[in-house]
Amino acid sequence: MKNILFLLLLIANSISGQNADSLFVSANELYRNGAFEEAIKKYKEIETLDAISSELYLNLGNAHYKLNKVGPTIFYYEKALKLDPLNTDVQNNLIFAQRLALDNIKEVPKTIFQKFNKNYLQKLSFDEWAIVVVIFSFLTAILFLLFYFGYDPTKKRIYFSTSLFSFILLLFVVFITCNQYNQAKNKKEAIVFAEKTAIRNAPTLNSEEVFILHEGAKVIVLDAIDNWKKIKLADGKQGWIISEEIKEF
Repeated sequence: MKNILFLLLLIANSISGQNADSLFVSANELYRNGAFEEAIKKYKEIETLDAISSELYLNLGNAHYKLNKVGPTIFYYEKALKLDPLNTDVQNNLIFAQRLALDNIKEVPKTIFQKFNKNYLQKLSFDEWAIVVVIFSFLTAILFLLFYFGYDPTKKRIYFSTSLFSFILLLFVVFITCNQYNQAKNKKEAIVFAEKTAIRNAPTLNSEEVFILHEGAKVIVLDAIDNWKKIKLADGKQGWIISEEIKEF
C-alpha cells in the first residue's frame, strides 16, 4: 500500500512539473506576442502549483512593466531577488522600475558593518549560506582526519593548522547563516499598491496625516492592528497605512 501511495505521489509531482513547464512556455509565447494580461494569468497559474523561481517572478515583473503597473512590477522583481540575490537581470530591471516610482526615499546612512552586510553578505540567501556551512564542515572534518591519522610531523602540523583555520571559518559562516535567516524571517517588507495613500500617525482614519506615499514605494512592516499596518521607510519615517494598500513579499 505504501509503495502504491509513493508511486502515485511521484506521478502527481511529475504531472505537476510538466504542467508548470508547459504553462511557462505558453506564458512566454503570450508575452512575446504582446498579450501581457494573458501571460500574467499563466504565470500566476504556475505560482499556484508551487513551481516558483526567480525567472517566474522576473517574467511577472516584466509583464507588469509592459502594462505600466509600477507597484506589481517592483513587487515581483523584489520577490525574484529574494530567491536569487545574484540575478543581474532582475537587479538591472528593478533599477529601471524604481525610476517610475514617484517617491524619492533616501536611505539613512549605514554603518560600515551594515554596508558590508548589504554589499557582500546579503548577496547570498541563507539557504546558499547553509550550503557553504556544509562545505566547510566536510572540509574541517577531512583536514582533521588527515591530521589525526598522519605520520609525517610536518604534514600533521599543516593539517592541524588548516583544520583549525577551517573550523574558525566554519563558525563565522554559521554565524552569518543564522543572522541571514533571522533577518529573512523577522524583516517584513512590502510594496505600496495604492496609486496614492496617506500615511497617518495612528491606526484610524481621523488621525493626523504625516506624509504621502505613491505606488511602488518600498516599506518595512513593523506592526499590525486590525486592518492597519505600521510601516517604516528607508529614511526612518514611520506611520500607519491601511493593510490592503500594501503587499508583503
